[in-house]
Amino acid sequence: MATQAKRRRVTKPVGGGDDDDLGLDPVAGFLSWCRRVGLELSPKVAVSRQGTVAGYGMVARETVQPGELLFTVPRAALLSQHTCSISELLERERGALQSQSGWVPLLLALLHELQAPASPWSPYFALWPELGHLKHPMFCPRVRSLELYHQLVALVMAYSFQEPLEEEDDEKEPNPPLMVPAADILNHLPDHNANLEYSPNYLRMVATKPIPKGHEIFNTYGQMANWQLIHMYGFVEPYPDNTDDTADIQMVTVREAALQGTKAEAERLLLLERWDYLCKLEMVGEEGAFVIGWEKVLTEEELTTTLKVLCMPTEEFREIKDQDGWGDDEREEDSLTMTNIPKLKESWRQLLRDSVLLTLQTYATDLKTEQDLLSNKEVYTKLSWREQQALQVRYGQKMILHQLLELTS
Repeated sequence: MATQAKRRRVTKPVGGGDDDDLGLDPVAGFLSWCRRVGLELSPKVAVSRQGTVAGYGMVARETVQPGELLFTVPRAALLSQHTCSISELLERERGALQSQSGWVPLLLALLHELQAPASPWSPYFALWPELGHLKHPMFCPRVRSLELYHQLVALVMAYSFQEPLEEEDDEKEPNPPLMVPAADILNHLPDHNANLEYSPNYLRMVATKPIPKGHEIFNTYGQMANWQLIHMYGFVEPYPDNTDDTADIQMVTVREAALQGTKAEAERLLLLERWDYLCKLEMVGEEGAFVIGWEKVLTEEELTTTLKVLCMPTEEFREIKDQDGWGDDEREEDSLTMTNIPKLKESWRQLLRDSVLLTLQTYATDLKTEQDLLSNKEVYTKLSWREQQALQVRYGQKMILHQLLELTS
């Protein structure tokens, strides 16, 4: 769900609805379409551009209590590879359309409905001004380009939802993405006040905390660090709002920090042997990273195992290597929550600290420089939007790293 400011659509919705929809402003046309397809909005909420953080959003007309239903979307109103007008074709070509992301069928469904003269979703598309320039014949060679598909991929990344699997189905392939009208209007906050619930016939948006009259209703795009938000949705949460923010320590940086502590060639070779063993266990890799959050290490198993193998006595390493690993009980003895970091073995803390210091050296500026920028409003406002977003991403990462630095001291 993109949250960048959107320009008002100036063209009328194309087909797909009653004549009454034509000539209406986008919100009125969308609400008329909602009534027709059975998408029920609570009288306590309103779709609006006023009072929102960006573009269209949803605002409380009256105070909403936790557990109250905000709106209900029948599954027939969802736009997916199974509900679009070319669903049979997409099903027939399913094998040829497979991809790692699973987005290709939805991309084709979306592009087809955008240019279909009588698409039932046209009033829904009217809330997306950025889609207007995509309304052209699907297979026209003049407009078929890599840029076009990049735009569509960005759209699906920003607006689509993916229904979670049931616990008993966790070994199945993920559900394909789908477009959920009304739900994709909501903007994002980590500390959101609404949540989308799935059921066989309907999807329901339910309030999770009190929402005062006039306040915006927020969903969450998931637990995302600022670098993920800027990549997928084009915005970041300024520090300290994003409680899901993370910082990466490259796995090879931990190896470099460990090698710094070796003095003789024999020690260096032994450490590289330990690293090769970790690679064999698939705990580390040349391109991987350990992910550090505000409250815990998200890649806990990988980092715990790495610290243990790199810091254990040589005799213990030989024994474990010969036994091809150790039991699960031993792996659980050292939790990597932030509260537990100071209790780790001194050798573990030292290696972590050295790794953090090496990571901080990869940034072009230090923390104080960026604190000064953020605290000087006159200077900060002169930065471009891109520079401001990049600064917020870096600052959040450095704050997490400095927290870890303090905990390992």
